[in-house]
Amino acid sequence: MTDFHHYRDISFSGPEAIKNLQERRLREHLLYCSQNSPYYHKILPDINIDYAHITLDQLSDLPFTEKAQIEQYNDDFRAVPPSKIVDIVLSSGTTGRPTRIMYTDHDLKRLAYNEEQSFKACGLSSDDVALLTCTIDRCFVAGLAYFLGIRKIGAACIRNGHNSMGSHGEIIKLMDPTVIVGVPTFLRKLGLYLQERGIDPGQTAVSKLVCIGEPLRDKHLELLQVGNDLQKIWQAKVFSTYASSEIVTTFCECTAQKGGHLHPDLAIVEIIDKNGTVLPPVSIGEVVVTAMSVEGMPLVRFKTGDVSFLIDDPCPCGRISPRLGPILGRKKQMMKIRGTTLYPQAIYSALEEIKAISEYYLMVTSESDLSDKIAIYAAVNEVSCSADIIGEKLQARLRVKPEVIIAHEETIKKQIYTPKARKPVRFIDKRYN
Repeated sequence: MTDFHHYRDISFSGPEAIKNLQERRLREHLLYCSQNSPYYHKILPDINIDYAHITLDQLSDLPFTEKAQIEQYNDDFRAVPPSKIVDIVLSSGTTGRPTRIMYTDHDLKRLAYNEEQSFKACGLSSDDVALLTCTIDRCFVAGLAYFLGIRKIGAACIRNGHNSMGSHGEIIKLMDPTVIVGVPTFLRKLGLYLQERGIDPGQTAVSKLVCIGEPLRDKHLELLQVGNDLQKIWQAKVFSTYASSEIVTTFCECTAQKGGHLHPDLAIVEIIDKNGTVLPPVSIGEVVVTAMSVEGMPLVRFKTGDVSFLIDDPCPCGRISPRLGPILGRKKQMMKIRGTTLYPQAIYSALEEIKAISEYYLMVTSESDLSDKIAIYAAVNEVSCSADIIGEKLQARLRVKPEVIIAHEETIKKQIYTPKARKPVRFIDKRYN
């Protein structure tokens, strides 16, 4: 396995250098999977490809790996003896049961290197003090990953996790963090909380917000309302990241904020259509990741279920490796409303622009075999903002008019913020119940 101490960022190198490195790593990865993973040892020999000489063009000939398969054959994906596993996280399964994702010490070093490169790209250095508002416990990997990356950079880390607003406020006053890592909607609430107590977030030491778990931009790379609010409240630069437990890899914006940079030495990303055909850059489809140099649970062509697109033109920062666009939705969350295709994020974006709405979530049910029905539950802080007004604004933006139900804010919050969830639950899918 690779010694990440000697790794260097190849994103600035020429296309040929990146291609040669990726093909070499892919060959190593496939040979390792076929020899050490019981699952791939069974299925890869059936594919008539010489792994020792495979090219990137042949990657699409390999089978996909889906979350349901990891759930069904969980132990068969482990490629090392149990004694080499040092950390186990849980990822949501297709049936609602959590699935184990197992990491070795090597994998945690890989994760640290990945996060180090991501944080460096958005301008963090050893001079920074980073406040983590994401949990490092409860079998989640996010907080651990960010901690490892910040530690690798040499910056100071404050692991305050899922604590109260008051606790974070005291930390900000006492410890002067320069960076906060957290979910965008939570960071907005934290900024408003400080303002209500006479503290101007823009006058604190915070200059960067690294946003996780929720989209920050639209398909045109323009900030969503929550991103604009964060910049206005905190007077700080905002950066978006994307990751999942299975791929042990993060894609983070750089200082140019033009998409999440792929680490070409760590992963190969494809975008596919509903038939599994690989799409060209800019085309929207499902994100598929082959994360290389993984030891504990290596995967081949993992279908993430997330919908996005690739950007292949050189970035203003000087990197020429591809970038991943914003996550536009989850494949399984796609809705059809009388012939119009929608993802929840499009509705969230429209609702975020209605200032009178303080909280919301949406529920989708089946109206017929060809159409879904959406109900939006919203809390408002202005009497003049009625359900009809909200519905008309949504119709103008989305071309469909969902049902809007006004409810008390506390009632809606109980639905959105649950103890078991890492981030707000705003999408309730009852189509398959």
